[in-house]
Amino acid sequence: RPPVPRKTDTVVVGAYDQDAPGPDQQKLKIEKVFKNPKFNMLTIHDDITLIKLATPAQLSERVSPVCLPKATDEFEGGTTCVTTGWGLTDSSASQTPAVLQQVALPLLTNTQCKEFWGFRIRDVMVCAGADGASSCMGDSGGPLVCQKDGAWNLVGIVSWGSSTCDTHTPGVYARVTKLRDWIDSILEAN
Repeated sequence: RPPVPRKTDTVVVGAYDQDAPGPDQQKLKIEKVFKNPKFNMLTIHDDITLIKLATPAQLSERVSPVCLPKATDEFEGGTTCVTTGWGLTDSSASQTPAVLQQVALPLLTNTQCKEFWGFRIRDVMVCAGADGASSCMGDSGGPLVCQKDGAWNLVGIVSWGSSTCDTHTPGVYARVTKLRDWIDSILEAN
């Protein structure tokens, strides 16, 4: 059974500085949560949840949708992509930053990623980083976006990685192209 959002759960869009909410920041109620039934906590396969908002976000310079890649789209190893989040900037830090962090990271092929993570890497995952920057605790669920045909595409969703946020080890993301069938089935039914 899908999780039922608590009445107090909200989605915040347009946020940049958590200590100083800007004019584009919106706090939106959740209508429904869709957890992927294939999600496996042990293997961290199919690590995606979709949230239906009770009301649409108001689009602005700071609030815009991201494109979903087609299931057949390829994003090659070496492609520079971007991830953002309010996660730790160092695994030993005592608190997360107030301001949204952004870093450019290269995609790795799954063959390259298996050199770090071995059998744990599956086709439902995509890896990025290992070049001096990484996503970290608190970034989970955040975007990994890559440009294709002039538009930003959601290629990955921050999933897991080094417990010490080692910047020379790739972060692992849920691969959106492999999740499109499930995403589309939820969108069509809702």
